[in-house]
Amino acid sequence: MRAIKYDRFGGYDVLTPADVPVPTPEPGHALVRVTLAGVTPLDDTVRQGKLPAAAVKPLPIRPGGQGVGVLVDPGASSLPVNSRVVLSGGRYGVSADGTWAEYVAVDPQHLVPIPDGVDDTVVAALATGAGYLTAYLALTELAGFQSGQTVLAPGVGGSVGQGGVGVARVLGAAKAITTATSAAKAERGRAEGFEVIDLSTESLSDGVRRLTDGKGVDVVLDGVAGPLTGDALSALAVDGTLISIGYTAGTRSTIDVTDLIWKNAHIHGFRFALFTAEQINAANAHLLNLLVRKEITPLVDRVFALEQAAEAQRHLNEGSPFGRVLLAV
Repeated sequence: MRAIKYDRFGGYDVLTPADVPVPTPEPGHALVRVTLAGVTPLDDTVRQGKLPAAAVKPLPIRPGGQGVGVLVDPGASSLPVNSRVVLSGGRYGVSADGTWAEYVAVDPQHLVPIPDGVDDTVVAALATGAGYLTAYLALTELAGFQSGQTVLAPGVGGSVGQGGVGVARVLGAAKAITTATSAAKAERGRAEGFEVIDLSTESLSDGVRRLTDGKGVDVVLDGVAGPLTGDALSALAVDGTLISIGYTAGTRSTIDVTDLIWKNAHIHGFRFALFTAEQINAANAHLLNLLVRKEITPLVDRVFALEQAAEAQRHLNEGSPFGRVLLAV
């Protein structure tokens, strides 16, 4: 089968198209023929060798943590052969070979059936980066979110920014706000219906004060980090919660401890390991139903051919995409 793999850590050039054997699933595991795979910042982090050695499978590695496809061998799954499925959970592309290949062997508990009425591309956009899933679990399980509260999900072009706004609206947020680092991206976001703070013309704290009548936001879904985390913490309302999800802008930030003390602020770290497979699958099933009802609309920036994986990863990191980047397998 066709696949992308790398035999050493490094730059985009280590991503190599290869002809490799179709995987043989472990007893009880399933085999999926992949139609679309997601490209995410985690793929880049793993490829550069930035994760602890114990967290990553021995080289070579086939990347790809998310994807959709067709069930070829259900293994111990109760799903029938030829079911359309989305890969949900697991550490594929990190501690197990991933979805940048024609076939992937998976634990059946990581498969969720795709309902009729939505196509593979929209489902792949929903799954890639796990922004919608992350936002749903963060708001419902960690933040204690209640209808009528306000949410800030920075990064209008990213999975957590777009997913956070979409999920917050469905859950009844009074306001769901995101950010952009340029006027062009802010304009694109507003054209798509997002409430955007343009950080090239206004500070985060000024923008939040303006949009919340000075109160601040009740929840921050922070998938950006870096210097923004301190600013986002200062933008919280009293008793507000910041969920730390990702760090596309860096891993270091400076905070004002008075924001913690006088606002009675709460900070949580987010990892999927906090949740059971049943919780994750139930959340994904709910999100898929929202897709069917067109209550959320994941965006796709660009679809590359599998053999263009290096170009796709470069585009994700350097091309300032607005929406998900996918590989057509």
